[in-house]
Formats: sequence, C-alpha cells, structure tokens
Amino acid sequence: MNNIDKHIGYLFSAELQFRLASAVRLATTFQNQPLDLPIEWTHGKHRIYYREIALREDQANFAASCLHQSATFLMAVAMKDAIKAVINDPYNCADSDIRSAYQISRLIRNAFAHAPLQPTWSIDPPCRNKIFRVKDIIILDTSNLQDKPFDWRHYGGPLALFRLCQFVRHEILKDPKKRRKVIPLPQQFIYQQGDLLLKKVDKIPDDSKKIK
Repeated sequence: MNNIDKHIGYLFSAELQFRLASAVRLATTFQNQPLDLPIEWTHGKHRIYYREIALREDQANFAASCLHQSATFLMAVAMKDAIKAVINDPYNCADSDIRSAYQISRLIRNAFAHAPLQPTWSIDPPCRNKIFRVKDIIILDTSNLQDKPFDWRHYGGPLALFRLCQFVRHEILKDPKKRRKVIPLPQQFIYQQGDLLLKKVDKIPDDSKKIK
C-alpha cells in the first residue's frame, strides 16, 4: 500500500466513525440505543464488573454527543495529514481550495489538540482575520476567533466537515467515486435539521394534545 492509498484509508475510516457516531447519537436521543455491557470483563491483568461501567440514559446521551464531537476532530486530523502527504507546501498552495481545505482542517485540529473536551480556537497570527473557503462546501472566517470556544456556527457544522473530508479524499487524493451497495431503508423515518429531530409516524399518538 502506497502513502496516498494509506491516507485515503484513514480519511474513509474517519468518515465511517463520523457516520457511526451520528447513528449512535440519534439512537441514544430516542432511547433505543442498547447500553448493554459485559457482566464481567477481563483484559490482560485487569477485571471490571458491570456495576462499574454501566451507563444511565442521561450519561449515554451526553457521551454520544462527546463521541460525535470526537469524530469531527478525527476527520480534521485525517484531512490535515492527508493533504500534507500529497501537497508539498499546502500552507502556500496556489490552489485556493486546497489551501483553504488545509487551513480549515489544521485550525480545527488545533482547536481540539490542547483541550479535546472543551475545544478552543488557537489561530496563528498569519491566519487571523482571514476567510478560508472551499467551493460551496465550507467557509471559515477567522475574524476575532482567537481563544473563543469552538462552535459549529463558525465553520458551518459537522456536515460541512463531512463533505470537506469527502472533497479531500476524492478531489485532492483522487480516490475514485464508487457505486455504493444498496442499504435497506431504516425502520423509522427520521429527518434532522440542525439538532432538531422529526420522526415520521403512521398516526397521531393517542396521548397527544391538540394545540390551539
């Protein structure tokens, strides 16, 4: 496996983790994510029991949110490393899309690097008060972001980063787009707008109250 193929694999692995984290977060929100853990778990010289690692529903919901944020961070790291592996000087690349993809992924990686559970923007002086844009996928305006808490509104949200990861894999590393295998439709039809979840139902629940 050559270096490019290795980074293509890393990018796709990061995308898969983001997709899985999205599914776990959704299932946890609707309280249908199984929270089973071993009654007894041994690994090497250590042993742990269910009562020590069991999760409450509220803990699982919080942890799922953290997991989703970690998956966002992992995509940023994979993108930064992948671009650097194939572009000699991405910081000063003449192609504005490549340059911006590198800077956005690098700056998001930096925001997480020193405080992964409470990411904060750490923007080096040459990149402050600038706008980085990749086609119609993502835009990051670094004006007045230094030392501010990381917020999805600053860069467009997790789907923008997911699309950027696909852009890096297909357009920069030239991973061919393949036809996806058919995946069965889910049992529940759920629509999501930001953090708002809407679930399609066959009938209005009997205990629902009419809004005047």
